[in-house]
Amino acid sequence: MTLRPHLRRSTTSAPRSASPATPAGAEPPGSRVHLVHRTGAVLVATVIAVFGVLGFAGGLDFFSTEGERILGLSSNGLLSTISLVTAAVLVGAALSGPRIASTVMIVVGVLFLVSALANLAVLQTELNFLAFRLSNVVFSVIAGFLLLVLGTYGRVSGNLPSDSPYARRVDGDDPDGADEFPSTPAEFAAEKAMRAAETAVVQHVASAEQRRRVEAMAQVRSRSERRRVWMSFDGRP
Repeated sequence: MTLRPHLRRSTTSAPRSASPATPAGAEPPGSRVHLVHRTGAVLVATVIAVFGVLGFAGGLDFFSTEGERILGLSSNGLLSTISLVTAAVLVGAALSGPRIASTVMIVVGVLFLVSALANLAVLQTELNFLAFRLSNVVFSVIAGFLLLVLGTYGRVSGNLPSDSPYARRVDGDDPDGADEFPSTPAEFAAEKAMRAAETAVVQHVASAEQRRRVEAMAQVRSRSERRRVWMSFDGRP
């Protein structure tokens, strides 16, 4: 009989830790964010892959610093190879999962921006191994920012979308937040009595009243809710 409160706590807590049921026909939580991450990675990879394939099809010199025009950009064999490798990494990340796709897009986006600055510094020099021109620098900046925006969507923001999986609360958090901890003398007294009752139940010395209260508290999960349940008994005759 004394184990009953603990059994009820374990049976009522498990369903709450799971994600809320999704109504029939509705999108699961995070589906929009995941779709943006995966689709964004594939779309950017497609553009980069087309650029790389056309470079190879044109038979470009591998280490030419002059480059040839491909889709309005300058390219050589080395840049075409890097483009295809980058596209393959983005597609692989999209297939691996939305979280991986998001992380990879952020990393690749930063690399695009770094590449734009580095190649801008070596334009018109013998160190321009990727045959960059100003149009390539502009493209790298645009592609880098686009990858950063897509990769951080629903993940890095002060106001995340409601369906973002990164915005979900840690299991056990109180929705009220500020009401989690006691703030009045009555609430502090209730906390002390709650701990004493739970200890008594574990030690099998609890009174019938303590068992009833602990059993009722087992129906809720947050600290503030359990405190409210305990204090609700104080108003009963």
